[in-house]
Amino acid sequence: MTERRNDLPVAIIGAGPVGLATAANLIERGITPIIFEKGADVGSAIRQWGHIRLFSPWRHNIDPASRRLLEPTGWSEPRLTSLPYGAELVEKYLKPLAAVPAINAALRTSAKVTAVSRVGMDKSHSRDRNERPFLVRVETADGTVRDHQVRAVVDTSGTWAHPNPLGQAGLPAPGEAEAMMAGLITEPLPDITGADRALFAGKHIMVIGAGHSAANTLLALGQLVKNEPGTRVSWAVRGADASRLYGGGDLDGLPARGQLGTRLRGLVEDGHIELHTSFTTTSFSVSDGLAVTGTTPDGDVTLDVDLLIPATGFRPDLEILREIRLELDPIVEAPRDLGPLIDPEFHSCGTVPAHGASVLAHPDRDF
Repeated sequence: MTERRNDLPVAIIGAGPVGLATAANLIERGITPIIFEKGADVGSAIRQWGHIRLFSPWRHNIDPASRRLLEPTGWSEPRLTSLPYGAELVEKYLKPLAAVPAINAALRTSAKVTAVSRVGMDKSHSRDRNERPFLVRVETADGTVRDHQVRAVVDTSGTWAHPNPLGQAGLPAPGEAEAMMAGLITEPLPDITGADRALFAGKHIMVIGAGHSAANTLLALGQLVKNEPGTRVSWAVRGADASRLYGGGDLDGLPARGQLGTRLRGLVEDGHIELHTSFTTTSFSVSDGLAVTGTTPDGDVTLDVDLLIPATGFRPDLEILREIRLELDPIVEAPRDLGPLIDPEFHSCGTVPAHGASVLAHPDRDF
């Protein structure tokens, strides 16, 4: 069984930067990948925020094995110190990488993984478990379902499709689903100064959240406030001290990230953004607009807004892995050994040490 299993490909779930880099590294080692991407093309999640500039330069975004695959094709490497937009990351790197014959032959787009298991056994069976191939069930755009047998699985599907709820205690607030159905809560990271400008201009916009997605959203809204009369921005965060939200400024290991916080502080101090600290969202009410109620140290506060932009982060979708034996960190739902390294209460992405496959592994061997 082991010899037969080793002849099978390695399944990669997701064709973003990590998925394609995984494929490149496998190919370099003489191992055949098969890449399942639920979108119609590579980098489908990144395309949805393609108008956002990364705060990490190109040199941090090009995988060495991927570069070695690209160089013989005549690919022009971007200037490594420049900061790409999401759309540039796709067009100048992911699309050329996906066109390399070895990657292209492995790529299956419009192919949504709906389940991962072991051939012939569910999660409760242990005898010879590690010798069994994995079974990856895939649904294509036309509704066809096919099971693939593979020797190992690398899940690089990310979290973009699963935003955290806006209410307290990690739960949706009453009325949150209704507000989303009414179109009063937008998708994360809309193109505020570009394609979506007319949706926000002259409106009262609320942003909930305190991470880099919130900062990018608020900076774009700040431009709108200055250029579109009647535009008003309210920003609600759970924390009591806003200074922590602005990051390390000039001391940040990634200067562009530090500048996000510095510019955001300026917009708040200049009155272009109205900041509400210690705000815990407790309910939404839909009428002519959206009434957002939250608790604060001074009692309940209700803000009447036209639209709300969520920026409360994302979480993994573990439903497809119900038949896989996982060992997850109880806080961030990452692999157990990785969780303490990336807990956002103690770390930023600039403080996470390098780590490898052993840190990302689970009890089901080769997952």
